[in-house]
Amino acid sequence: MPYLDEKGVSLYYQVKGNGMPIVFIHPPLLTSENFTYQMEGLSQNFKVITFDIRGHGRSQYSNQPITYEFIVEDIKRLLDHLSIEKAFLCGYSTGASIALEFMLTNSELALGSIIVSGMSEASDFYLRNRISLAVKLAIPRTFSFLAYAITWGNSDSKDTFYKLYNESVKGDVRNIQQYYQYSLNYNCTSQLQNIELPILLVYGKKDKSFYRYANLLSTQLPRNEVKFLSKEKHQIPTKAAGKLNKLIQDFVQSCNEK
Repeated sequence: MPYLDEKGVSLYYQVKGNGMPIVFIHPPLLTSENFTYQMEGLSQNFKVITFDIRGHGRSQYSNQPITYEFIVEDIKRLLDHLSIEKAFLCGYSTGASIALEFMLTNSELALGSIIVSGMSEASDFYLRNRISLAVKLAIPRTFSFLAYAITWGNSDSKDTFYKLYNESVKGDVRNIQQYYQYSLNYNCTSQLQNIELPILLVYGKKDKSFYRYANLLSTQLPRNEVKFLSKEKHQIPTKAAGKLNKLIQDFVQSCNEK
């Protein structure tokens, strides 16, 4: 299993395929295992890169608190380690905010981004309550319950659930809690107009609480296209993998042709 050793911390990552590189970024508690279907489906045409954020899955605990900026630095180190000059960033849920942060601060290393069920801020009552609850449950006594709820919600089968759950419980609750906590306070909405790179926005039609974020991003980002997947909710990478993979493939290929 490949690890990037960075300042005394081992960062777990996987690379599969050749072609245009796409880096996938997971939300708190979940791991790179959440992108198994993307690894399998897209690696035939692209170089698919997944990694576990510090303190998640197989990556070691970080003494430095987890922030989006810190995660962006690790992505930069990973790209450098793999000798990749530029890549597409695909972020899921709060992982999408990290993709936005990367493009705002390191546009010279990015080719564009795929935002899946993502947001530039957590500003509605429902989302903030859900994240706040996760912060409270991200402690040793209730962590297994939180892991069960999150991984079950992202599973399309019992086999997927066991894989997601077994990877998630390897994480360190301290870093996981920090990631959730930072998500409550992050807000890059006022800077979205500075992102000149192409962006694909993907949301589920049944994920109605995220309509506001889809509208916010589509109106503020200079170069974007938004796709709503019928009959789908929030958990698109696992529960609508085929649809998502097709959209990603078409988007990346269209960007290369321009």
